[in-house]
Parts: sequence; structure tokens; C-alpha cells
Amino acid sequence: MLETVGQKSRFFQPRRTLALLIVLLVFCLMASVFFGSENLNFADLSNLERTILFDVRLPRIFLGACVGASLALAGAALQSLLRNPLADPYLLGVSSGAALGTMLAFVFFTNFEFPRPILAFIGASAATFTVYQMAKSKAGMNVERLALSGVIVTTLLSSIIILFTSLLDATKLRSFTFWLLGDLSQGTKNGFYLVFISAILGGVVLFSQAKALNLMMIGERDALDFGVEVEKVRLIVFVASAFLVGVSVSSSGSVGYVGLIIPHLIRLSVGSDNRLVLPFSAIAGATFIVFADTIARTIIAPRELPVGAITALIGAPMFIYLLKRS
Repeated sequence: MLETVGQKSRFFQPRRTLALLIVLLVFCLMASVFFGSENLNFADLSNLERTILFDVRLPRIFLGACVGASLALAGAALQSLLRNPLADPYLLGVSSGAALGTMLAFVFFTNFEFPRPILAFIGASAATFTVYQMAKSKAGMNVERLALSGVIVTTLLSSIIILFTSLLDATKLRSFTFWLLGDLSQGTKNGFYLVFISAILGGVVLFSQAKALNLMMIGERDALDFGVEVEKVRLIVFVASAFLVGVSVSSSGSVGYVGLIIPHLIRLSVGSDNRLVLPFSAIAGATFIVFADTIARTIIAPRELPVGAITALIGAPMFIYLLKRS
């Protein structure tokens, strides 16, 4: 009897967590619509208020949700693949690689929007491959070596970005610096559509590898024994993660701690099964960014803060708490 009750409890726990995450996401989305630097009269919107709502606020809100979902998905997949709790796109230098690619687009393709996600994806892929190769050794890969490789690559790419900023005029330099810290204020409908489509495609690809990732978390040799094509799975996850991070960073800048904190919290709630962790992380990541961006654009209105600063202020103490708890 007790075993039956325990099985039902484990069965309903993910469902309760999913329901809670959906409620939180809907609440944050609704709150972000109502709060902003401009107070809107929703009972009788003027033409200007309609423009603010439909052309500025809503695209920014939905862009933030898609960026949060993409970064959380990439973080969850990389942590499972590398069996490393520090495998986060921001800490591993993937976001910096995407930022450098976007920087090159800012400098050399000023009048074109489409090169940004393409070069960002290339930069993210190159950074991912470099960190992975640096972290490998004859004895295998460990947490310290991977983290150190990420720090080195991030520092190098950040230095290159700083050098390239000298090619920008004062106006573009201020805009790019703010964007680099994580900025959704320049979000457009086209940007939202692009990130939304990439989040769907990347999410589907990563979810298709969920069972293989579950086996690889035990160990690559054990996964091979169960018939998992380890090299193929690794390539798919790396490319999909770089794709998600590249497109997101090209639209929002480098937003940290989403891919690090969110998967940890989800695993504490529902366990390590990636068939639950990946979709739940996407919902939680979307909620986190929408909440953080609402704070960023209202706390000192009419001025704004970078959303990356808010995610860091929330994520860093939370990570310290999780670190001490573990």
C-alpha cells in the first residue's frame, strides 16, 4: 500500500511542477504587459499606446521568453552531455563566442540584420569546440579543467571584443556596450520570430536526444554498451546548443546564469530525467527572463537596466546557495 502511494506521489510531482511553472509563466507575462516605463490605458488605447503595446512591449516580452527558453535548454543539455554542473553557455565561453560573431556583424555589416545570427552561431560553435578540446585530456575531463578552459576562452574573446569596439563611433559604442550586458530594448518582431523558430527547432532536436543523454549521464562507456552513438549525440547537442545560444545572443546580448541556475532548480524538483528537465527548463527559463526584464525596465523608469545585470544579481546568490547546499 505504501509503495503504491509513493508511486502515485512520484507520478504527480512532475505534473504539479509543470502546472506551477505554467502558472508562473502566465503570471509573469501578464504582469510584464501591464508594467512598463509608460502607463497604458488598456480600457481605451490611443494610437500611440497601441504602437507601444504591439510594436514595442509585446515583441520585447515574447523575445525575452524565447531567449530564456533557449539559454535554459542549452544549459540543461550541455550539463547532461558533459556530466558537469558548471557547463553553462555563459561560463563556457559559448555566449562570448556568439557575442564576438555579432560584434563582427555590427562592424562589417552595419546595414544588414541577417548576418548577426549567422556569425553569432559560427562564433558560438567555434567557442564550444575550442573549450571542449581544451578540456579533454588523457585522464578524461573534469570539472576544474572544463571551468578553467571556459574562463580562458571567455577572457580571450572578451579582449578581442574590446579591441573591436575601437572601430565603433560613440553612438554605436554606447549601444553595443549596453547590448553586450544583456539588452532586450532593441528587440523587434523579426527578432522575436527568428528566436522563436530557433527555440522550437533547437528544443525539438535536443528533446530527441533526451534518452541518449540520460544514458550518457551514467558514463559514455555504459552508453555505448546500450547502443548509444556517443559521437553523433555529442555533435548534435553541441550544434543545437550553439545554434540556440548564437541566435539568442544576437538578439539580446550575453545574459548570464540562465543556463546555469534554471536546470539545477528543475533537477531538484523533478529529478535528472532529461525528458522532463529539458521542457521544464525551457518554461522556467522563459519565466526567469520575463521577470528579470520587467524589473530591468521598471525599477528606475523611464531609464532601463541591462537584463543581464538583473539575472546576475538574482542568479549569483542563488548559485552560491545551491553550491553550499550540495
